Amino acid sequence: MSGWLAIAGLGPGAEALVTPEVSASLAEATDVVGYIPYVARVAERPGLTLHASDNRVEVDRARHALQMAAEGRRVVVVSSGDPGVFAMAAAVFEALEAGAPEWRDLDIRVLPGITAMLAAAARAGAPLGHDFCAINLSDNLKPWALIEKRLRLAAEADFAMAFYNPRSRARPEGFARALELLRDVCGDDRPVIFARAVSTPGEKLTVVPLTKARPEMADMRTVVLVGSSLTRVLRAGDRPLVYTPRSAPE
Repeated sequence: MSGWLAIAGLGPGAEALVTPEVSASLAEATDVVGYIPYVARVAERPGLTLHASDNRVEVDRARHALQMAAEGRRVVVVSSGDPGVFAMAAAVFEALEAGAPEWRDLDIRVLPGITAMLAAAARAGAPLGHDFCAINLSDNLKPWALIEKRLRLAAEADFAMAFYNPRSRARPEGFARALELLRDVCGDDRPVIFARAVSTPGEKLTVVPLTKARPEMADMRTVVLVGSSLTRVLRAGDRPLVYTPRSAPE
């Protein structure tokens, strides 16, 4: 087949954080497929068709991209951050597994990007400097009971944690429950970082102790990082620097 499919991460927002590999694929593409605000980040040009769609049609979007690639088009499926982290790469492979056998002969590449989690951590210092985990707090594709179980076990294991999709207008209560669980299990004042729209003009970074973290501090453009019991906050001029030491006591 002459067509190909690249699943690309556009990074957290700033053009400077898009990798050269992703930029090169976009320059060769005939079609770009993705969620409306992510496709809007791709510049229009002659010979390029933009296919923007809503947020809850990921598998349909993936099938469309695979079919266009099978027809000989050069297709880039775009996600924010990294496409393999709570994003479109898994959706494409779900569609590939259930789809036409000939799709498996396509040239399919996953192009990594800078995740919101890593961009936020870099802005704050090094809060993920030791063992950590990432949890998507959206219950659209999994039950809340599973989210709560994973939160509790991660806290008991003393991981630093990164939370994606913490709080939406449709389900504001979930993040409040998550904070209550963390305060109950952790029982300390470890730092919590609210990183909103990192690398964009609307960037805002707030660091508070767990006891002062409030649900309304987060929305769907916020990544929340919670330190482990070892995570420290240093003052450097007028900004806090948050880091987790590389070693843990025996």
